[in-house]
Amino acid sequence: MRSNIVSEAGLSTRVNQWWEGIPFLTSAMVIFCGVIYFVCLLVGYDSFAEVCFLPSDVISRFQVYRIYTAILFHGSLLHVMFNMLALVPLGSELERVMGSIRLLYIIILLATSNAILHLFVALLVAYNPFHPYENLMNECAIGFSGVLFSMIVIETGLSGVQSRSVFGLFHVATKWYPWILLVVFQLLMPNVSLLGHLCGILSGFAYTWGLFKFLIPGTSFYSSIESFSWMSSCVRRPKFIMCTGGNTTGYIPTHLGQNTTSSGLLSGNVWRNLSSWMPQRESNSQATEDSDRFPGRGRTLGSGLSQAAPTPNPDSTLQTRLLDDRNSLDHPSHPARLQISDGRPPAANSTETHTRLTSNQGSVASEEEIKKLVAMGFERTQVEIAMAAADGDTNVAVEILMSQQVFV
Repeated sequence: MRSNIVSEAGLSTRVNQWWEGIPFLTSAMVIFCGVIYFVCLLVGYDSFAEVCFLPSDVISRFQVYRIYTAILFHGSLLHVMFNMLALVPLGSELERVMGSIRLLYIIILLATSNAILHLFVALLVAYNPFHPYENLMNECAIGFSGVLFSMIVIETGLSGVQSRSVFGLFHVATKWYPWILLVVFQLLMPNVSLLGHLCGILSGFAYTWGLFKFLIPGTSFYSSIESFSWMSSCVRRPKFIMCTGGNTTGYIPTHLGQNTTSSGLLSGNVWRNLSSWMPQRESNSQATEDSDRFPGRGRTLGSGLSQAAPTPNPDSTLQTRLLDDRNSLDHPSHPARLQISDGRPPAANSTETHTRLTSNQGSVASEEEIKKLVAMGFERTQVEIAMAAADGDTNVAVEILMSQQVFV
């Protein structure tokens, strides 16, 4: 069987596949924040005094717009890149669960609650009777990281895991994960807004504890927004996810966080994900690891063919490969080929063998199942190979295909 197709793809193909797997709102936020940063860079705007979240101006001048402009502006290239790379896995996970419009509403709600908590703490510290500290009132904060910390808390709560990996260095209990990140980022980058990140964590816990339930409308509210005529151009986008969990074009993003013990940019898998972008061919050790990763009948099909049969033509169809398997049963001189894909030795009775082979071919893949996986965003060649490796089991084929995708 042909080696991993994705591992042989070029860097541009990998980046395109990675980008196509990002849902509509998350990709739109990445583009919007990136464009805003580069426009500011071109025009030489770097003070951010008019757009940052400044508690003193929000209260004295009632500049409420700062609550929302502050999350869209970033102070440096590293700042915007790190925030957007962190947004991609977090936003993608939540958008697939909530839908695009619902997630937009949640982001606005989290930004608002973060700002209110920020104001409350700044006022409390500045005007406490024991030791007043007014610097927080004049602290100018920008960036999406406050909302990101809220999303980390929410996504961690939805994952249901007991521990999370911190940069692949060590594991901590789920309840301590956001707090460990808060401390680590503050130690590594002392100029970041500690209060902004802290308020983001508090808002995330408030959401997971149901304190915002009375502020969150039902599904009919989001559906009515999606039905507006001026929303039709967005709803028709292939990556747009309806609030009911589906989408209008049948396109389903190809990844939904199967490994929730460590996610995205903040996990130990980041180095493996980044390195897998580089074009390479699958080694024998990688093939062995993949065989151990997906136990069952698909392993026997791949191993049995590779022992005695030459590598088939990469452009051959699924029907051709199945026909080769059938013909191999008629040649007893190749004992390695006598093992059928379900791992059981062929029966002595040729009629029984032919009957089992016929039923096996019918279960491998139908054109309807292949079209369904192609509609999910996978390439047809990969679908055919995965279905053959999975012996017609659609769920196993999807796991194989999703394991070949690149996510950062």
